Amino acid sequence: MDAYTKKIEILRVANGEATQREDYLAVEEPMEIRLIYGPPDRRKTKSLAITMRTPGSDFELAAGFLVSEGIVSARSDIGEFRFGEPFLDSSGKSNIVEVELNPAREFDLSKLQRNFYVTSSCGICGKASLEAIALVRESTAAAMNDRNSMVVSQATIHQLPEKLRRIQVNFQQTGGLHGAGLMTALGEMIAVREDVGRHNAVDKVIGSQLLLNRFSLNKNILVLSGRASFELLQKSVLAQIPMVVAVGAPSSLAVELAQRFRITLIGFTSSERFNVYTGRERVADLR
Repeated sequence: MDAYTKKIEILRVANGEATQREDYLAVEEPMEIRLIYGPPDRRKTKSLAITMRTPGSDFELAAGFLVSEGIVSARSDIGEFRFGEPFLDSSGKSNIVEVELNPAREFDLSKLQRNFYVTSSCGICGKASLEAIALVRESTAAAMNDRNSMVVSQATIHQLPEKLRRIQVNFQQTGGLHGAGLMTALGEMIAVREDVGRHNAVDKVIGSQLLLNRFSLNKNILVLSGRASFELLQKSVLAQIPMVVAVGAPSSLAVELAQRFRITLIGFTSSERFNVYTGRERVADLR
């Protein structure tokens, strides 16, 4: 048992018989993200978001969230991560993460497009957000110029869900965690994260690369254990990920977003089939 899971006693009923047994639940707790920004002599603190998440990889989650909202785009934009008071125990951890923005990184609070209260089931969706994403993406468009050169074989795409599933240890134990994986065009695993919230799992994966100073994802594939929602495509756009492969279905707005920003979006992916909704030029033998 770890931060991801909690053991409880349950009564299992099957074929009319009740038996007492142990089971494991996916842990869900709130986490607040606070941003500290401004010139060295006039630092300010702003509470940006409260998200219901599975504890673990909290700094990665905060980093990925800042990328997904267009607040940072490189490791050098961030100075320090720390847990804020009150602390949960003597370990020095808490459900508050404070992120020190580099004083040289400009942050205009008025440009934030929405108040953040992110639930574990979904985020904010709406066509108005398309324009906000477009404005943020304009500043990073140059980094995406070579992303269309990536081509992925059909065989690799078929293998991606099973590769993700094999590493989702906590999902196998609880059945209650979403998974997100970052992979190369050859299907090699770069990072996998799990969380009770699918958007948190994606933020953790993105944040893991930012903290390792490997934030050049325009040759990588994001693999999702469930459906492909608008919000997850939004995160892919801001992280400059050119291909999203989902086990489940995409939403209509996710497809619209993928079309607009030239992302390859694939859904209903299994060892036998997949549907290409946008960006077929990145799938070998479909060009």
